[in-house]
Order: sequence, then structure tokens, then C-alpha cells
Amino acid sequence: MREETLTMIPGPTPVHPAILGALARPTVSHVAPGFVAESKEAIDGFRRLCRSEKGQAFVVAGGGTLSMEMAVVNLVAPGEKLLVVSHGYFGDRFIDLAQSFGIQVDALKAEWGKVVPPAELEAKLKAGSYAAVTITHVDTSTGTLSPVAEYAKFLKGRPEMFILDGVCATGGVDERMDDWGVDVILTAPQKAIAAPPGVALVTFSERALARRQARASVPGYYADILRWLPIMQDPGKYFSTPAVNEVTALAEALRMIHREGLDARFARHARIAQAVRAGVAALGLELFTDAGNRGDTLSVIRLPEGVEDLAFRKGMAERGIVVAGGLGPIAGKTFRLGHMGNIAAGEITAVLKALEETLASLGVKVTPGAAVAAAAPFLP
Repeated sequence: MREETLTMIPGPTPVHPAILGALARPTVSHVAPGFVAESKEAIDGFRRLCRSEKGQAFVVAGGGTLSMEMAVVNLVAPGEKLLVVSHGYFGDRFIDLAQSFGIQVDALKAEWGKVVPPAELEAKLKAGSYAAVTITHVDTSTGTLSPVAEYAKFLKGRPEMFILDGVCATGGVDERMDDWGVDVILTAPQKAIAAPPGVALVTFSERALARRQARASVPGYYADILRWLPIMQDPGKYFSTPAVNEVTALAEALRMIHREGLDARFARHARIAQAVRAGVAALGLELFTDAGNRGDTLSVIRLPEGVEDLAFRKGMAERGIVVAGGLGPIAGKTFRLGHMGNIAAGEITAVLKALEETLASLGVKVTPGAAVAAAAPFLP
């Protein structure tokens, strides 16, 4: 096993040296003027990444699962109904999460690798009402990209809160909070934002914030956004000690994103996804996710017949590349390759070379150099 590896799983993703440098700064007081300024920049940078003009962003020590919990418990009361639109393992997580708080759940579930047709959501909404609807933008288990803009057409003007899980999308796939009428975008930093894990990221619309303010209480303490709101508006105040170094690193990651430009960043992710998929196809491999519904942040790839999952991933790791195994019903049959964040041509070339060598070592017939050649037209 090499001591240095390139981690190409769908999160955590490789972290740029400039962001690691920010993370490595001395830990300072959470009310020090310099850290207060970094916090303000992180909060504002995340709001702008969501393409929201007036939304309120929250940056709280925790993870993506806390982001999910904050979105649900602040907007849906015990006994109310939540509609979950699920495209895989992480969409299904909303079901367990909501039920643990006594929330009733209806679910629209797609076959893994496919999407819930927008017409099904339209019909479900016509048949009844809900306190909120959750949609996972890109499900990390299946690589499925939800047709969020189409779903949004049926949610606009309705009382349901529209909660978008952007954990495997935000920073790599465009999310237009204001244009789509999204009430909450929740995410985490360790995927397409390309910062170290350690904070929960949630942006609430004005409508969503008003919904929480209208409720006397919520079944949470740390997850209650009203306890965090004064700190987000003035990070010099105190509720709970923030993850000082992680927030500083997040601020640097968001500066990098906005320097690159959102449109340019999303276009880069699209090109890299094309490069990966062209290279994979050149090796005779098939993608698991239906064409037309594939997120640009990762690829879920079928293992060739006769290739054992653990042996394959061990072979990749021996060549310096870490990829993830499949989840749920596709465990042992697929592997997941993340291609998001601040990666470029060098990383993709290294992955495809290792993939070619590993397959060849396991008895799969491949054409040497074909994968890199197929990917090259999409890489700068």
C-alpha cells in the first residue's frame, strides 16, 4: 500500500493545499476579530453559493446528517406529514430521521439508478398536502441527479416547505435557491465544496425562517436554528463553541469557489464528468445510473463480470487511488468514483491509468492507453 494516496471517493474529497494551510493555522479564540471576520465570510460565501439574495445561512459544527436534521426539525412538527422523494440510500435517510421525531412520512421512491418522474410528484401533491417535501439533489449511493427544476414547478405557490439536500451537489452542480423557490438547501463541506469535514451547512429562505419563528418550540436544542440565528448575524456572540479551524478552512474553500466563478465551476465539473465517463467506456465498463440522470459529481460504475469488489478496490489502492464500494442492493456489484471539488486533469488521468492497470491485473482485457485517450478531449 502506498503511503500517499489520491482519495477519489464521493466525499471526503481531496483538499487543496491553500485550504489545508488555512486549516493548519493556530487555533484562536472563537470571538477573536480575525475569526469573526472569517465566520462572516464563510456564512456569506455559502449563501451566495446557494444563489440566494436574502436567505440566512448557518454554519454549525457537525456534519451533513446534522444539516438534514436542522432542516426537518425546524420546519416539520411531530405529527405533521413529510413527503420524501428518494433516489437511494441518502434519500431514504430522511424517512428514518423524520420518524425518529414522530413525524409522519410518505415516500416516493425510484428504482435505484432512476428518478421519480415529475408527474408522480405532481399527482402526489394534488392528492394531499404536507408540511414539507425533501428532495436529494444528487444521491451519493446511486449517482442519480434529481430533475429539481421540474419538481420545483409543482411546488411553487404551495404551502409545503421545499427542502433540497445538496450534500453531494452543492459546489459542483448548480443550485438556484431563489429561482427554484427552494426553502432550505442543506449540505456539507467535504464533497464538491472541497473543504475538510466538520461543519453542517444550511441556508433557510425568508419563508422558512418565518415558519420556524412561528413555532413555539422544536424537538431539538443544538439543532434549533433560533439558538444559532444571533450568532450567524453576529459571529462575535456565543451559543456553542464553533469548529474554529474548520470554519477558517471553509472560508478559504468558498473564496476559491467564488474566484473561479460559479458558472465556470459547474462547467468544469460537467467536463470532468464527461472525461471520466468517456474513459470508463473505453475500458468496456458500464455506468449504473440511467443516462440523462447522472450527477456531475460522481459516477457509479458496474464491476465487470468475474471481478471481485474487494480485490478490485485493493488493486486500485495499491496503485495509489482510493475508490468507494457500492451501497445497499448494488454493494459488491459497483464502485463509486467521486470527481468533484478542486480536482483537474492530473487527478483524472491518474485514476484512469490506475483503473486500466487494475483491471488488466485481474484478467480483464483492456486496450492500453485507451481510457486516457478517450478522456483527453474533455480535459484542459
